[in-house]
Amino acid sequence: MPRIGLGTYMASGKKVTNAVIWALELARLRLIDTAAIYRNGQEIAQALKQVNKPRDSIFITSKLSPYQMGTERALEGSRQIMADLEVDYLDMMLIHWPGFAGVSPSSPLNRQMRIETWQVMERLYKQGKFKAIGVSNFEERHLRDIIDNCEIKPMVNQIEVHPRFPNAECRRACEKLGIVVQAYSSLGRGELLRHPTVVRIAERHHHTPAQVLLRWGLQQGCAVLPKSVHQDYIAEFSEGKLLTWSLTDADMAELAALEDKGGKYCWDPNPDPVTGFPPVD
Repeated sequence: MPRIGLGTYMASGKKVTNAVIWALELARLRLIDTAAIYRNGQEIAQALKQVNKPRDSIFITSKLSPYQMGTERALEGSRQIMADLEVDYLDMMLIHWPGFAGVSPSSPLNRQMRIETWQVMERLYKQGKFKAIGVSNFEERHLRDIIDNCEIKPMVNQIEVHPRFPNAECRRACEKLGIVVQAYSSLGRGELLRHPTVVRIAERHHHTPAQVLLRWGLQQGCAVLPKSVHQDYIAEFSEGKLLTWSLTDADMAELAALEDKGGKYCWDPNPDPVTGFPPVD
């Protein structure tokens, strides 16, 4: 799996088509990340046609949504995802979320749906429809549930990771279990790009704030999935601009100081300390 890819969350229409083209041709990225719930598979398919690159040179990841969990839904969801993308296999399929849509986070049905969905993915992996299988937003308890009840352990866990929310506990669990971490929201939804510490480090290295945040993620041992629909920003994501330099120990210490208990931007499968919303069992 490439260490850097383009995320496409909340990107649709001509914007996502152009973004994928720029990622593949301008930044020379090889990984495109999408999901059923993003509803942009057909637009990505148009981009793949326009770049005219060999299928095996592009790594395509998608995700089954909480509405596509369970044996029959996962089978149909997988078929629909590949049909929208106009591909006959995916390089990686993930379960997007540990919970099943429409049920309480504490319902035992969540666990049943996870296991059924994973068993479908194992079957399609063995058939060559998926070259790799993994999960997203899973905590250690969810990962162990899969490992204890299925044949193939998750190969990747795609989770939120950035200096404000380094997600160290989950990353340590993944390392212990031999699961690769792929980070999303590395740029902190734009807020971190303007943080004085990030800007100062970027100026020190003559790189952009986005490159500093992505380099931080890479030096944490994560693969990264920056997202943009702007050509100039996508150009910043190339391997040549991210893999040819390093942050110093002092830089990493400054960025570590940004950690904040309230620094999570995205969905949380754990209890919410403010609302008391229960964890996903």
